This record gives sequence, structure tokens and C-alpha cells, in this order.
Amino acid sequence: MATQPKADNQRVGKPGLTFWYQLVVLLFLTIASLVLASSVLIPLAFAILLFVLLTATSDRIHRIVILGHSVPKWMAHLGALCLILFGLLIILSILSSQAGLVSEAFPKYEERLSGILAKLVALVGNENYAAAQKALSQINLSGFAGSIIGSAGAFLSAFFLVLLYVPFMLVERLPMQTKIDLAISDPMLANKVRNVLHSTSASIQRYVGIKTFVSALTGFGSFLVMWAVGLDFAETWAVLAFLLNFIPTVGSIIGVALPSLVALVQFEELSPFLMVLLGCGAVQFSVGNILEPTLLGKSLNLSPLMVILALTFWTAIWGIPGALMSVPITVCIMIILTHIPATRPIAILMSGDGRVGPKD
Repeated sequence: MATQPKADNQRVGKPGLTFWYQLVVLLFLTIASLVLASSVLIPLAFAILLFVLLTATSDRIHRIVILGHSVPKWMAHLGALCLILFGLLIILSILSSQAGLVSEAFPKYEERLSGILAKLVALVGNENYAAAQKALSQINLSGFAGSIIGSAGAFLSAFFLVLLYVPFMLVERLPMQTKIDLAISDPMLANKVRNVLHSTSASIQRYVGIKTFVSALTGFGSFLVMWAVGLDFAETWAVLAFLLNFIPTVGSIIGVALPSLVALVQFEELSPFLMVLLGCGAVQFSVGNILEPTLLGKSLNLSPLMVILALTFWTAIWGIPGALMSVPITVCIMIILTHIPATRPIAILMSGDGRVGPKD
């Protein structure tokens, strides 16, 4: 009789350990699948975000009232598709036309940068010149810029694969409600699934739409500053500023630092460097810290720590494409966890203020 409670405790304890073992194995298999299937999942993830942007733009055009009537849905879809394709073609044409010229110009910039740093070292002391020369030899400025442009070019090389997914997603959008009702016999569960899908779609549409708009403003404002200064390849740096603005925090820093460094090595005087640094920095600060928070508000409600952790994780998994998609993916995960009672505490920890919406 005395040993019976101990046996019951052991039986009670085993399922807990089994659960954690299964959770660790599941996480390992999930991460391994994300890495191994990245060539398929990355274009698919971009296609989903492009689909979300397309539907957000289409819904916004559909709400426009002309002569007392809203724009027809077919016309809204066509207008949204034309706008997005036009923007993507502009980005593609700029990067494809200037990528080779940028790569050819960077060896010259490296020589100029070496001369500037050597002068700075000479002011500090000649004894540090050898160490500085060794450090300069390890700087591969052209390789760094080439990797950024190459990553953007690799994304655009999958442009047609992404466009192949989007039409099928548009076709599936309308019959999805009927499929949910047919697939789930329980009306309450079907309604809950629809709520999850609606909340996820609305939040991601709002984020992607506003983020694309403010990123376009950032790229255009940065282009005006660089064009006024006369910076080489201003269009390319503006496109990179647009793309990098999707990466939280780090992208804005790189979007200012890269053209500023180019201005430093391109011009003999220091004033163009300061104009690019301060001008692009002012654009990034105004858009990122004033306009974007005003438009987004607390609709995403992600913890700043969670944003950085998501950026680190998805960058490690998928590289620069993962960094671009880190926030939308994390928002999707948080919204889904919110609607599951067992995982709702995790969503609360991921949020900025603990408010994750009403309980289901």
C-alpha cells in the first residue's frame, strides 16, 4: 500500500517528460525542414506576402467611391496588379542595369577608402600604420556591397516563380470560406477557424501595406538627398534603402551607412558625406519613428525584444529573405497562438503590453 502512491507519481511524471521530448524533437524537425526546404519555402513565403499586399491594395481601391459607386472588384484587382507589377519591374530594371556598374566601381572606392584611412592613421601615429594596413587588406568593400546587391538580385531572380503562385492564391481566395464550412462540421470550430484566418489576414494586410508605403517613401526621400548631392548610382542605393527598410532596426542603419560610405570615398571634400549621412538619417528617422508608428499604432503589438529575436532567428534560417519576412511571420504566429487557449500565454509573452485580443 505504501508503494502505490510512488508508482502513481511515476506514471504521472512520465507523460510530462514525454511531452517535452516530443516538443524538442518537433522543434528540431521544424527548423531542419525550414533550412532544407528553403529553396521552395522562401519563394512561397514571398508569394504569400505579395498576395497579401495585392489584396490590401485591391481592397483599398475597391473602397474608392466615384460618382456614388465604388470601384468594381475586377477593376480593383486589375489596378492593384498593375501597380505592384510596375513597382517590381522598376526595382528589377534598376538593379539589373546598375549591378555590373556598381561592382566595377567598387575597386576604385576601395583604393580611395584605403587612402582616407591611411591619412587618419598618420595623424594618430606612424607606429600604427602597419597594423592599419593589415586591417585595410581584410576589408572587402566590393564583396560586402556585392553580397547585398546579389541577395536582392537572387530574390528578383525568383520573381517569375513568385508570380506563378500568386494567381492560384487569388483563385483560392473566394472558395476558401465554402471549403472551411465543408471541411469542418462543427459550426463553432469553423467560426473559430474563420476568425483566426480573418485576424491574421487583417493584421498582415495592414502591416505589409503600411510597411510598403513607408518603405517607398524612405527610398524616394533618400533618392532625393543622394541625387541632390550627385552620388553615384543613387537609384541603386534608393532601391536598397526601400528593401532594407523591411528589416527592423538593422536595415535602417545599413540603408544610411552604405550610401554615406560611398559619398565619403567618391568626393574629395567632406560636405557631401555629411549631407548624405544627415539627410538620409533624417529621412529614416522621420519615417521610421514618426510616420510609421502613427500609421501602424499598436496593431501589431509585438514586443521589441521579440522583434529582435525574430530577426535573429529568421536571418539565421533564411538569410536576408528571412530578415525581410521576420516580422510578418512572427505576427502570424502570435495571432494563431492567441486563438488557441493552451498557447495563449505564449502569445501574451510575445506581445508588447500583454493585450492580445479577446478570449475565444
